[in-house]
Order: sequence, then C-alpha cells, then structure tokens
Amino acid sequence: MNTTGGVRQVNARKLASSARRMKRSRVILLVTPLMVFMLAFFVLPVINLMSKSFWDPVVANNFPLTAYALRGWTGTNLPNADAYSALAKELVQSAKRGTLWRVGTHLDYELPGFRSLIVSTERFLSKNSSPQRHLNSMTPALAQHAMITFDQRWARLPYWQVLSRKMSPMTLTYLLRVVDMKELPNGAITSVSGNQAVFARILLRTFKISAVVTLITLILGYPLAYWLCTLPPRRRALPMMAILMPFWTSVMVRIASWMVVLPRKGLVNQALIAAHAISTPLNMLYDRAGVYVAMVNVLLPFMVLPLYSVMRDISRAYQMAAESLGSHPFGAFWRVYFPLTIAGVKAGSTLVFTLALGYFIIPALIGGAHDEMISNYIAYYTNTQLNWGFASALSVSLIASAACIFVVSDQVGRLWSWFRNKLYA
Repeated sequence: MNTTGGVRQVNARKLASSARRMKRSRVILLVTPLMVFMLAFFVLPVINLMSKSFWDPVVANNFPLTAYALRGWTGTNLPNADAYSALAKELVQSAKRGTLWRVGTHLDYELPGFRSLIVSTERFLSKNSSPQRHLNSMTPALAQHAMITFDQRWARLPYWQVLSRKMSPMTLTYLLRVVDMKELPNGAITSVSGNQAVFARILLRTFKISAVVTLITLILGYPLAYWLCTLPPRRRALPMMAILMPFWTSVMVRIASWMVVLPRKGLVNQALIAAHAISTPLNMLYDRAGVYVAMVNVLLPFMVLPLYSVMRDISRAYQMAAESLGSHPFGAFWRVYFPLTIAGVKAGSTLVFTLALGYFIIPALIGGAHDEMISNYIAYYTNTQLNWGFASALSVSLIASAACIFVVSDQVGRLWSWFRNKLYA
C-alpha cells in the first residue's frame, strides 16, 4: 500500500510538472510574436538611432588610405607627404561615388568651413589640366605641394587634427554639443560661446513646461476624479464621455480650435472683456500661456483616468471613520484618503510628464519662438538638417535626463513616505 501510494504521488507530481510546462509553453507561444514585433520594430530601431549619437563612421569609411597614412601621427607637426597623396586620391574617388558632400558635412560639424575646403580641393584636383589629370602618377611630394599651393589651409594643423580624429568612428561631437560644449581640433574640451549655448536652456525649458503642465493637470484632474467617484454609477457615464472626448478628436483639430479661440480677438478674450474681468486682451496665442492651455486640454484625460481607477476602489468608510473619531474633514482627507491615492498620483503624473516631454506640435503651432521644446529641435535636425547624429544626441539627453528625474523623484517619494510614517506614528 505504501509503495502504491508513493508511486501515485510521484505520478501526480510528474503530471503537475508536465501541466505547468505545457502552460508555460503556451504562454511563451502567445507572447513570442509580440516580443519579436517589439524587438524588430521598436527596440532595435531605437538602439540603432541612439548609437548614431556617438558612432560616426562616414569619414573613416570613405578615407581608409588617409586613415592608414595618419596612423601614428602625433598631431604636433604637419603629416608627411603620403597623407597628402592618399587624401588627394580619395577626395576624387569619393566625389565619383557621390559621397564627398556627405563627408564634408560631417567634417563641417567639427570645424566650420571644412566642407567647402574639401569640395573646392577635389574640383581643383579633378581638372583636366596637368598634372592633376594624372593623380595616380603624382608623387606624394607633388600632391602635397599642389594642395598647399591651392589652399593654405592644408598647411594648418587644425584641419589635419580634425581629419585624424574623424578617422575613428567613435565621436563625442554630438553629445558634447547637446550640453553646450565642444571639442577643439587639438582634442581639448571647452564650452561654446554665449550665443551658441542654447541647448541646455532648451532642455531646461522642456522640463519646466512639462512639469507645469503636469502640475496643472494634477490640480484639475484630482478633484475631477474624486467627484466622479462620488457620483452614482448611472450618472458617471456623461462626465466620463466628456473626459474621453479628446481621445475621439484629432490633435490637429483641437489645436486648430485653440488657434481660433485664443487670439486677442478670440472667444476667450472677448468673453473675459465682456465679463469685465480684463480691460485689455491677453496674449495667449504664440505665447507660453497658450501652450499650457492646449497641452493641459490634451493631457488631462491621462491624469484623470489613473486617478479614477485608484479612487474607485477606495472605500469611503475609511474617511468617515476618521471623521467619526474626531478628525477634521480636511485632516481625514489628508491623513487617510490622500495617501491611498498616491499610486494614482504617481501613475498619472508620470504618464502626463512623459507625454509632455515629447510634444512638439503644440509648441510649434501655438507657442512662440521662446516656447519650442527639445522635441521640436529633434524633428528639425531629423527632417530638415538630416543630421541624425545630433538628433540622436538630443534624444539621448532627453531620455537620460528624464530617467534621472524619475529616479530622484522615486527616492524623494520613498524618503517622504518614511518621514510621514515617522511623523504620524
């Protein structure tokens, strides 16, 4: 009997283990297509884009002979004639491949004027007049003499220092520029001049606008979500539809509506003047105020819904019990009810803040010249300038800064919870 019972237990464990494996396998099979899709169309493209902020192999790929000739060059004196000869040949070859302009653009990021130098030098070397017609038969010394004679900049160290540094695919140019710094031709790192130091201010402005929008949506959304929870279930449908209405309307339509409502002669100013609330029209279009109004309108549902989902599961009996024990209604709310909604506050604030960081349509159409956020510049360098490296560096700075803020805010929240528990213990 004991042996039979033991065998049955072993078989039962095997069957249970087999059932768990089958269940795990089914879960993996269901999740695998989504994971493959996310990996192929989200994770890998994002990693590829982020890598462009520090990986720039364009010059090295087009000038391999020059890179070999500059190996071991100290950068204190002009390179030898072999480097001039290799560069002369590869300038002409790159022009035939149609990549010289792109190479010049990447060099121009490091040292302004470099693109015009290599383009004009290539045209000079490609002329049909002798001896430039026979580049392959030119001696290194003759190539060096021809390039320096054509443009004296080839006898200056900064151009060769930049060219030597760009032979390595790794670059700090874009990441340094994002924090308003630059790398000099000799490799030293310094701050950019005052009129060029703009991106740190733009990043700070982006976080400021996002934080203000998050605070306004929290102030407006918290009592709205609380009021929704106090309504009977049958009466919640209409307010909930009004809150969800922005999801059913195009963002561009809403922005166009605000561009009609917010001008100095728009509906808002006319209503305020008619109510004698103001005497002169307010500047709300192409101004920071208009940006706040439009962004709060778009993002308010993203604050209300997380708060509502948390508040509807909180029993009113807790607050009523605190009041019955002698607590002031506000004290009962602050010490009993509000701490239970912290999860919704965190979720809504994180969602709104993250979405606000990436907004560029509203600041571009409703804001002024001093209201553009860093996402506007990412779009500009991606679509207009075609400078993917710098756009990637701006994206990296935005992601890294946001991650640091979230980590710090999480630690501050933990510290506040600990302090509050000690205070009310």
